Amino acid sequence: MTYRAEVFVTLKPVVNDPAGLTIKGGLHALGFDSVTDVRSGKYLVVTLDAADEGEARARVEAMTGQLLANAVIEDYRIELRSEVSSVQGGGS
Repeated sequence: MTYRAEVFVTLKPVVNDPAGLTIKGGLHALGFDSVTDVRSGKYLVVTLDAADEGEARARVEAMTGQLLANAVIEDYRIELRSEVSSVQGGGS
């Protein structure tokens, strides 16, 4: 079965976020003064084949722990769902 994992990686709250500060400054410069904080991060989509959801989640957890996120400075969240393949017929 094919699974789609969305991986959200963010800096831990105690880690400085220079990109977030730059974005916040830009938003203020554009008049969005109500913005009090911005934290930047990464969004990754991984599509993989696995026997079941448990195996898919374990594989994505391993990928994230080994490469996609730095456990020392980053937190992550994984959303996993099965992909339904659709076969479309050709036109005339």
